[in-house]
Amino acid sequence: MAANLNRRPGVGLATCLSLLLACWWAAVRADPPAGWTFHPLDEALRLAGQEQRRLFLYFGRHGCPSCEKTNRESFSDARVAERYKANYVLAYVDSESGNRLRLPSGERITEMELGVRLKVFGTPYFQYAEPDGSPILRAPGFQSAEEFLLFDQFVNGGHFKQQTFAEFKAGQP
Repeated sequence: MAANLNRRPGVGLATCLSLLLACWWAAVRADPPAGWTFHPLDEALRLAGQEQRRLFLYFGRHGCPSCEKTNRESFSDARVAERYKANYVLAYVDSESGNRLRLPSGERITEMELGVRLKVFGTPYFQYAEPDGSPILRAPGFQSAEEFLLFDQFVNGGHFKQQTFAEFKAGQP
């Protein structure tokens, strides 16, 4: 006699697979900070060029404790939110994602491949760039709200044209 597997009526294989896929998708998606409007990189580059605003690129991933700390402590600071939303086109890249994006050259690569190409070997990772995508400043790891405010002064004040960030920071009161 066959064993009774206590199947619930109406719960079939397709439903179970759908639930598993939904759980997997939630687990692999990265989490940008709440309340911020981050765009996929290709869209952000297009907007930056149209608006002639600099780009702020955030590489993160789901489950990254330093990303979560950055989101919770630094991106929740009203001063940071105000400056970054006003001064930059914001782009978020999931460093583990297979989502495809189109580079300005027309080449299509995944977000993960972009991270490898830019030598992003840990998250969080931040990059500031000109509207055409030319890099200005790279900042790996957790950054405090005060650091983000200094980065903004360095980039938007044009200080990067004359000195390194370390030199700029050393000259701050």
